This record gives sequence, C-alpha cells and structure tokens, in this order.
Amino acid sequence: MKKHLLLLLFPALCLAQQPIISKSEVVRVETELASDAMEGRKIFTPGIDRASAFIEKEFTAIGLAPFGDLKNYRQEFIKKGKKANNVIGILPGKSKPDEFVVFSAHYDHLGLNDKGDDKVYNGANDDASGTTAVILLAQYFKQLGQNERTIVFVAFTGEEVGGFGSGYFSQHINADKVVAMFNIEMIGTESKWGLNSAYITGFEKSSFGKILQQNLQGSSFEFHPDPYPSEMLFYRSDNANLAKLGVPAHTISTSKMDSEANYHQLSDELATLDLDNMTEIIKAIAISSKGIISGKDTPSRVE
Repeated sequence: MKKHLLLLLFPALCLAQQPIISKSEVVRVETELASDAMEGRKIFTPGIDRASAFIEKEFTAIGLAPFGDLKNYRQEFIKKGKKANNVIGILPGKSKPDEFVVFSAHYDHLGLNDKGDDKVYNGANDDASGTTAVILLAQYFKQLGQNERTIVFVAFTGEEVGGFGSGYFSQHINADKVVAMFNIEMIGTESKWGLNSAYITGFEKSSFGKILQQNLQGSSFEFHPDPYPSEMLFYRSDNANLAKLGVPAHTISTSKMDSEANYHQLSDELATLDLDNMTEIIKAIAISSKGIISGKDTPSRVE
C-alpha cells in the first residue's frame, strides 16, 4: 500500500509515530522551573533542591536510564563543604553505545533578593529556558527511539558561581568518547536576527556549527556564528569544561548580550519570553542534531 494511502486511512496512527515538540509542554516545564516556588534555584538552597526533584521526576516519566554507575539521576558531589548535584539521564545508543552526545543546560540561578517587593530571581531565560529544552529533547528522542549513539541529558548546578557542576561532570566522563555537546543557554528571547535563528559559540573551533547548518538547509531556521566575540561566551558557560578536553562542546543561545535588558535581573520572568519562538528553536536543535545522533556526522575536535 502506498504511503499516501496509509496516511489517508490511518492518519492518527501515522501521526503518533512522529514525536512532537509542543508549545504546551514548553509552557508547562518552563512555568514550573521559573516559578516563585523554586526561589531562584540558587545552589545550596531548598529552591534548587525543589528544581532538582522536578527535573528528576521529568526524567523518570520519560524513562531515561541512569548515567554510568549512578543508581539514580543525581550526580552528587561536595563543594565548599556543601552537597550539590547535577541531574543526569541517558538514552543508551543502539549500535554505538560508547559514543556520547550530550545535551545540557544549567538549572541554577541567583536565588532570592532581600530588598523590594520582588523577592525572586526567577531566571526564566537564564537558564530555565535551556533546562526546558533539555527535558523536551529527552522526550523527543525517547519517543523517536532511533539514537545509534548514547544521548546524555544533563542539568548542571553551580554555573552561576563558577561552573561547579559541569566541572565535576567533565571529570567523571571519558571526554574521548564524547562526540559532541549541545549546551543550551538562554533561548527564550529573539536573537539579533529575529525569529527562527540562534547562534553557536566557538563556531570556528570545530565543524559542529557547519554540520548543524547543513542539516537545517531548506528550513526557515538558521544558526549563526557567535556575534559577540568580545564577550568570550565560548569560555563562560558549561560547555567550556569539556571543550578544554577537546570535545566539540558549544553553546546555543539567542541572548543579545549587548542589549538583553533582563539578564541577571529580577525581571527575568516567564512573561518576558517568546515561547512560540523558543519552541521552534528546540525543534531546530532536534533536527540539526540527528546526523550526529545517528552516527552519520562526527564534528572535528576542539584543539
């Protein structure tokens, strides 16, 4: 039976076979992570513990496996004499299980403000938006069920205070086995090019960006090189710790670093985000990464 006839006869079945990244899910996850109940998700606080528990619950619902020798999704460590944890889940690869593709974001933010009426640094864009993307991508690739390489989904803690979580993670994964890292940071606002666009930090340091661009040819979405080289963004997010070890680890962002009015402000709240555009960005990341996840594309290493 021809494919178009199948679609006519069994539209619901055919649609069910294709996972969907939906705005409604983006809204649900983002709203929870950026809520006042999370108290700004500052490391070493009850607020970040609640955020961790929420992400763990999402990973459980998706059906991710624990990472490495971990018994659950919590990668715990001690920093400054206090307990902290990353949240990690994986989709084991079918034919290349020892080759890893990492999707990451940091789930910590700045915590509470002790002055004025607005007490919470909600961090809706920084970086509840990236963490939302990681959760939605985990949903998508779990439903797709076609990853030849192992996919690692990780929410880092402590980015805002020195990259504690990504530093610990990079010491407990074999960097030689990490094929690529998609670090997602602040994708809730339009980029300088407008809708359906984002930029990649350290674009010139590997073939990662060119591969993503190529996989999006024919679509309305475009990835660009980082337009803010003076900001040294490649070295300022969680990708840096793995990039130092040679991994093609790059950050995808839309943040206008020369004019982002809500960056590290109390005003970084849900109402300031373009959730339609954010949904399209997450879809573009999913589509652009498929060649790397299937094993067809392998980015060059960072020197």
